[in-house]
Amino acid sequence: MPDAIPPNLDEILDLEVKKANYFATAARENWISVISFIMFLVVWELICGLEIIGPYQLVPPSEVLTVFFEKITESSPDGARLHEHAMASLTLAFSGFIVAMLIGVPLGLLMGWYPKVNLLVRPIFDAIRPIPPIAWIPIAILWLGIGIKAKAFIIFLAAFVPCVINSFTGIRLTNPVLIRVALIYGASDFETFRKIGIPSAVPMIFTGMKLSLNAAWTTLVAAELLAASTGLGFMIQQGRRLARPDIIIVGMLAIGFLGALMSWMLTKIEARFASSRRLA
Repeated sequence: MPDAIPPNLDEILDLEVKKANYFATAARENWISVISFIMFLVVWELICGLEIIGPYQLVPPSEVLTVFFEKITESSPDGARLHEHAMASLTLAFSGFIVAMLIGVPLGLLMGWYPKVNLLVRPIFDAIRPIPPIAWIPIAILWLGIGIKAKAFIIFLAAFVPCVINSFTGIRLTNPVLIRVALIYGASDFETFRKIGIPSAVPMIFTGMKLSLNAAWTTLVAAELLAASTGLGFMIQQGRRLARPDIIIVGMLAIGFLGALMSWMLTKIEARFASSRRLA
């Protein structure tokens, strides 16, 4: 007598069919994205080749690619090679971002957990929060001069607000049942804050860090207006002064690539660290 067919064979086959359809659909969608990007480059090249837009306003992607490879080894016309500009910008952005994270995250957690700290700090924070970081440039020059301290201060202000807001929100969303259980079993308020509140806020803290990093990176160009001699923002400004749209576009692409890379790295760190800290 032949072996009986497992009762869940149809379910297994159906699952396999769904998986195959999913991967086929994903492959088609990827191809659509690739084709649309290629079409974008072709249209861009045609616009420049037909001189619909002049060479002092826009250059073709082939020329941008050529300038990109030239800037890897050559310092002209802006005085530094591409990786030197990138390192200067990364140093500046991280100096402001790290200080904002070290101050903003603990401050947001304390504001969210302790009402008296919130009452003390909230009026000042709410007064400063709506002011654009760029508006601080004149007073930053008066206070700190035109060196790296003033630039880092501008980036700090841009990154500080998201750190505070997301840390505050994350700890305020702590499950009240967990807080009550901890207090019932004799935990002090600080122990509950440290062992229940902070771990539950970790996902929102990482969200705030990613927003802060994005804010720091997007403020970079404005910060490097302060008498910079290197940096991607300085490179873009030099391209504007020299009427070199190729230099401007290379700088913009470098900023976009490095920003996406840093965001991806932070997301990977979050996936490894925050997943084990999530509380039901």
